[in-house]
Amino acid sequence: MSVAFRGVFRAAARRLQARTYADAAKGDEMALTFAAGNKVFYNKVDVKQIDVPSFSGAFGILPKHVPTLAVLRPGIVTVTENDGKLNKIFVSSGTVTVNDDSSVQ
Repeated sequence: MSVAFRGVFRAAARRLQARTYADAAKGDEMALTFAAGNKVFYNKVDVKQIDVPSFSGAFGILPKHVPTLAVLRPGIVTVTENDGKLNKIFVSSGTVTVNDDSSVQ
């Protein structure tokens, strides 16, 4: 492989790997349902962002996130509500599901 071609290939690969935040345009909604065995924290409440600890690594969820299923590890789930308030909740275990319609459980 020529040196020039390798440089072009690497530059293209970096552009493809770049991560960007979802556009939180008006109308983008993410309904969160979050419950424990004895308490419901959120029941289909629209929120801005959810940060979760999982066994494959911690990640943030924004509206229009790719559908995902992950196993939670013990840690803090941080919910950023629409008014900007942060709500931090400890979880010892569980799962998180991001659906096609941007709802999260």
